[in-house]
Amino acid sequence: MSRVAVGTRRRRAPAKVNLGLRLVGVREDGYHLLESVFAPIGLADALEIEVSPGDPGIELEVVSAPSEALPVALRLPSDGGGENLVVRAARAFCRRRGWDARIRIRLEKRIPVGAGLGGGSSDAAAVLTGLASILDGSEMKSGRVSEELHELALSLGADVPFFLYGSPARVGGIGDEVEPLSGLAALDLVLVNPGIALATPEVYRVADVLRGALTDPGAGSTMRAISRLCGETGDLASALGDLLVNDLEPAARRLCPPVGRLANRLSELGSIGVALSGSGATVFGVFESAERAGRAAEALRAPDSGAAWVCVTRIIAAG
Repeated sequence: MSRVAVGTRRRRAPAKVNLGLRLVGVREDGYHLLESVFAPIGLADALEIEVSPGDPGIELEVVSAPSEALPVALRLPSDGGGENLVVRAARAFCRRRGWDARIRIRLEKRIPVGAGLGGGSSDAAAVLTGLASILDGSEMKSGRVSEELHELALSLGADVPFFLYGSPARVGGIGDEVEPLSGLAALDLVLVNPGIALATPEVYRVADVLRGALTDPGAGSTMRAISRLCGETGDLASALGDLLVNDLEPAARRLCPPVGRLANRLSELGSIGVALSGSGATVFGVFESAERAGRAAEALRAPDSGAAWVCVTRIIAAG
């Protein structure tokens, strides 16, 4: 039975970086088991979700944010690129709730696609929470995620559940295990991408070939060490810099050599820690201050730097 509900919700859909990503196993169905700390950042897409009277259907409009200049390879087509994750999220929500609705979604893109920053997954999570708010008539409390939304999110993609929580989290399994973290500092970051989109399945395939055998689960102690640092005093930024390890980075460097060159350049510019985010090709550097991050970004915007996209941002410490 469908339920009549109308309304409009606006959502920010933040990108994320991985403060380390270890591969600790493979399930029988081929999905990799991982252990990582996901951290939302200030860079975000913007969505307007409108449910109105009329014939049921889902309409998606994609526009580029006026202030953003994304390389062509990192842009989402204006039609969403076919069966877009945003449309899939809306359809899955309506199917689960038995809801026939006329839905219009306007997506303003700032996050590059195929860049290891989780933009599509974040957009999908924003659609789920927005539609739930319209149908239920109330906003979800920060950090409190229903089992229904978590399951829906996981059905859409391994990274989607994390974005429901709105805070840094220790993520395990295939992405279904999300443990929110408190006390993580709002670290200053510079993100840089060579203007090349990497396909996640291909990065994992090459990673398996290069590694031969996956990390023993004991290697996850790196991620647990990061978690333990949250909320403690001391030079957290430097400690994190020493712990940034992404098991997908060698594969990303093999598929996209500019990744390695940009990572080296971030180190030369004073970053206290450099790592690949997700499956790439975005790399990020942690800096001791916003001022130092800004100076590094300015250098990376030089025509001969090899960077096609540069962004200065911060970790969102809490939702």
